[in-house]
Amino acid sequence: MSSSPSPAEAAPPLPVWRYVGRLAPLAVLWAVLVGLLAWLLYTRANWSEESDRADVREWLDNTRVFRKTLAELVREYVDLLHAETRGPDHHDRVTFKRAEIEEHLRAMVEPTRMYAGQLPLFPNVYALEIEFAGVPGLDERPADPVGWVSPKPRPGGPAKAQLRTLEYEPALNRTGARATVRCVYQLHSFNRMQKQQDEYRIWQSVAAVVLVPTTLLAVFLVARFLRRERTRELEKWRAAAEAEHRQRELLAAQVERELIERNLLESRVKQQEAEHATEELGRKLLEQELEAAKLENRAADAERTALEMKSQLYASIGIMAGSYAHNIKNLLVRPNDLIARCMEAAGPDDEQTGMLEEVKSTLGTVTERLQQILRTVRRDPASAEVTQVDAHALLRDTERTWAETGRDKWKLAVTAAVPPGPALVTGDLSHLQQALENLVFNARDATFEMRNYLRDEAKREPDPPARRQKLLDAAAWKGEVHLAARRDGDHVVLEVRDNGIGMTDEVRQNCLKTHFTTKRDNALYEGYSAGMGLGLSFVAMVMEHHGAALEIESAPLRGTTFRLRFPLAKQ
Repeated sequence: MSSSPSPAEAAPPLPVWRYVGRLAPLAVLWAVLVGLLAWLLYTRANWSEESDRADVREWLDNTRVFRKTLAELVREYVDLLHAETRGPDHHDRVTFKRAEIEEHLRAMVEPTRMYAGQLPLFPNVYALEIEFAGVPGLDERPADPVGWVSPKPRPGGPAKAQLRTLEYEPALNRTGARATVRCVYQLHSFNRMQKQQDEYRIWQSVAAVVLVPTTLLAVFLVARFLRRERTRELEKWRAAAEAEHRQRELLAAQVERELIERNLLESRVKQQEAEHATEELGRKLLEQELEAAKLENRAADAERTALEMKSQLYASIGIMAGSYAHNIKNLLVRPNDLIARCMEAAGPDDEQTGMLEEVKSTLGTVTERLQQILRTVRRDPASAEVTQVDAHALLRDTERTWAETGRDKWKLAVTAAVPPGPALVTGDLSHLQQALENLVFNARDATFEMRNYLRDEAKREPDPPARRQKLLDAAAWKGEVHLAARRDGDHVVLEVRDNGIGMTDEVRQNCLKTHFTTKRDNALYEGYSAGMGLGLSFVAMVMEHHGAALEIESAPLRGTTFRLRFPLAKQ
């Protein structure tokens, strides 16, 4: 009998792609942080220069020397060069207009030379010129540029970095004619550029201080996650190899036992023909016992496999929800601190204090809800905290929680029809809340898909008036999610009904399976990422542990209704 290979020699390969999806939230968070810091650094480094360029542009556009701006003189000059009717004085008019532009440029830059270096934000202009494209001159060749160059030499050395060049094109009346105004200048802002460079270095240091620890933490978490998953895969493989080895030994022992018994039976047949019938009957009974033992082993294996699949399902849900909730909870720490500081700075009589109080209260509610989710996902649904839960109050709380979000953010109506009085059921409040909210989110996604379907159908309409009417109908269509409760004998029935895309028979039969989803095929719904196929399977598992029934009624393009049937608690 051959020995099984050692785990080190035949270890399974690491399933990298399976872990990429689990590590994606951490990578996305890190990328968002890097992008935000880069954007802040870039905007802080360039806002001052953009402001200076806007000031110089406004000076060039609005300065009037001969009751006209530079752009107006350029347009008149281009119009003269393009004039179809030219009199005998056309050449003199063009020459005079060009001289007027040159004098306008000298008049603009003369004050800057007179007070050079004496006032902050007062530019030193070293060159101011206008180039023409698509404009013929008097000799039918391209028009020569008009400009002014300062007799003062341009600065060199470190001061050369302070030179700026502004180029822009004023609007002209002639099609195909273009004029480019180019200004080379230097602003005397004293120590502002030095402060800007110091501030840029400070922001670089801040970015480095934030990015380096964050990157190291991300690398550490990824390495620890991969090492843990590798260890888990090796342990699982070793357990499977040991089980297979034991099964082979058992089969070999059974074969040897059968061979021994067969030899004994054959010897007894040779010795005593009279005992042949009795021995044959004993052999048949033994075979039946072996078959019964095999059936019992198969039943035990099937039950163990089912338990393992349930544990793996909840582990996947717990890892995903816990990771998201923990990351979001950490991100709320900084906004809470900033709001507290703003409230302290605003004072009790400030009109913004009420709004800040409301924001702080909302963030506190979100933090408490995330903490509740973290406590919930760390335990198995089979070991739920069982209490008496008012199903009617649970439905009202769900409608109150998501009605405003549905109206303002999801563009759909979340309504509820709940009879008066309580309806007590036995169960875990947190698990029931999550199950009901998963159904609301599923209904939301179905309405998003229905809206996209109506828009696509309208765009395919060949007739323009009919297409326009269909587009108006699609824009006026509104999604609805209706929550309802009713008594049915000794049971209470909760319903979540939507007017979304609905499901085919095949999708309805498979929608409760783990990792089954149709959202991956449909990319994004109104900015919400595609699902992982865990929501409805989690609802089915919660219903099973609560002894409740889940009914699904759906048809394509006719919406979906989920019915949760709970037994009423005994009073």
